[in-house]
Amino acid sequence: MKLAPVKNPTGVAAFGTHLRRLREARAYSQQALADQADVAKATIQRIENAQFAVTIDVLISLARALHMPLRELMDYPNPEE
Repeated sequence: MKLAPVKNPTGVAAFGTHLRRLREARAYSQQALADQADVAKATIQRIENAQFAVTIDVLISLARALHMPLRELMDYPNPEE
């Protein structure tokens, strides 16, 4: 399955880096975070590698899995701003 290209690649890449740092700070593997968020490991990989523009549904699941408010999850340096 080919994914559609993202519209804001720099911002998506910055979020992927942010998610990876949060995950690694908690010593979660990609699989562990995927299990906690009830998403596929491939979803975590695609987000971290800027291959997937994440949905609000997945963002909420990630915030819960990381035990943080959604606004904190979304507070990351975006070079486009």
